[in-house]
Amino acid sequence: MSDAKEDEFLRGSSRCAESAVPAKQTSERLWYNDSTSKLLAEEVLAIAQPNGKVACIGCPSVYQAVWKMKPSSICVLLLDNVKQFEHYKENYVFYDYNQPLDLPQEMERAFDIVVVDPPFLTEECLCKTALTTRYIAKDKILLCTGSSLQDTAVRLLNVRTLNFRPKHTQSMLNEYRCYTNYTPVILNS
Repeated sequence: MSDAKEDEFLRGSSRCAESAVPAKQTSERLWYNDSTSKLLAEEVLAIAQPNGKVACIGCPSVYQAVWKMKPSSICVLLLDNVKQFEHYKENYVFYDYNQPLDLPQEMERAFDIVVVDPPFLTEECLCKTALTTRYIAKDKILLCTGSSLQDTAVRLLNVRTLNFRPKHTQSMLNEYRCYTNYTPVILNS
C-alpha cells in the first residue's frame, strides 16, 4: 500500500486518536491462558485451508498453540515487536505498529486468516494495526482487543463481536473481547 493510500485510510478513520490505556508493555507481556490459546488456535486451523497461511500479529501464545497443533502443510508466521522471538527464524517478522506497512511485499494479501491483538489499547494503535491487517489478509480476520475499542474495530475491520471472551494468565483491568469478519467455526459454538 502506498503512502497516499495509508494516509487516506488513516484520514478515513477520523477517530484514530491516541488514547492512554496501554494493554501491554514490552517488559510485561500479557499472555492468553492455555485454554484461550488452544481455542483460538482451533478456530484458526478450522478456517485455514490445507496449505493455508496464518499470520499472528502481537499474539505469540496463539502462534505457539497453532504451531503445536497445525498440520505440516499450514504455514504460520508471528509478527511481533519483541526481538526475543527471533529464534522462530523464518516464522518471525519484526513488527512495529508505528510502521504498519514496513513489511515484505510478498506479504500483501498473502494470509488466509490473520489473528491480531494490538500491543496497546488505543485507537491510534488499533488504526495502525488494522492497516497492517488489511494489507496482509486475504479476507478473514480474528481480532482480540479491549471492548472499549469495539466501535473502532467495527468501523475499521468490519468485524462483529463474539460471545467468546479471551482470558489471560494475569488479571486484566480492561475487558477483552473477540471479533471476526466471518462466521466462526469453533468460537461461539
